[in-house]
Formats: sequence, structure tokens, C-alpha cells
Amino acid sequence: MPVLHLTRKEHFNAAHRLWNPNWSDEKNYEEFGICANPHFHGHNFDLYVTVKGSPSADTGCIINLKELKDIIRKEIIEELDHKNLNMDVPWLSHCIPSIENMAVEIWKRLSAALPEGAVISKITLWETQNNFVEYYGE
Repeated sequence: MPVLHLTRKEHFNAAHRLWNPNWSDEKNYEEFGICANPHFHGHNFDLYVTVKGSPSADTGCIINLKELKDIIRKEIIEELDHKNLNMDVPWLSHCIPSIENMAVEIWKRLSAALPEGAVISKITLWETQNNFVEYYGE
């Protein structure tokens, strides 16, 4: 049976601040620049969730795309959209909400919610037209 990779794209808007509380103000501004703004800053994020698997003999699909959409929206979009990632999202409170850390945490949440037979192969998170991260679960 062939193994295929299927991707669903979603979008959300959110604000965050890159700030390490263990560092001085000077070190934070040196490292993160304007992203350390104490009033936060926002992005229009694009999230691509890629699952892999073999198509079902009954449906021809790895996963029902409506089901995948519903899972992503419930577990991720409703949690992040129009939120302050530093203050409003408990499952990001243990880390600096960089796109790198966000991708790892998104992977964890979605992996636990997907039905049997659908496995994440990649999370791609676009923060700007120029900045994105890809995570393969490693």
C-alpha cells in the first residue's frame, strides 16, 4: 500500500513577545530586537499540517479532510487565533512562543488528537512571508 502525505492549510492571527525572563532587558533586546517589544507584536500565521498514511480501501483517503479540519480548528486555531500567545495560551506558557517552539507544541497537540492511521509527518508554520519553520517530529 502506498504511503502518501496529505496537507491541510489553516490561518490564524496572534500576538507574541520573544523574551527570556532569565536575561537582562539589554540581552533580550540584543537577541530579539523589536520582537522583544513589551507591548507585543502580531503576525498573520499560516499553518500547514501534513499527515501521512495509506489510503483506506473503503474511502480512498488517509483521513477525512473535514475531520482533519475540525481537529486542527479545535486543537489549534480556536486556541491561538486572536490571542496573546504569551498570556492566553496555557500550553505555550512553559516556553518562549517562537515559531520553532510553537511548531513542536502544535505537533504534540495534534498527534494526540488524530485518529488511528493518520500520523503527522510535518508541521510548517509561516510567521511572515520571509520566516517559516518546518518540524518533522525529530
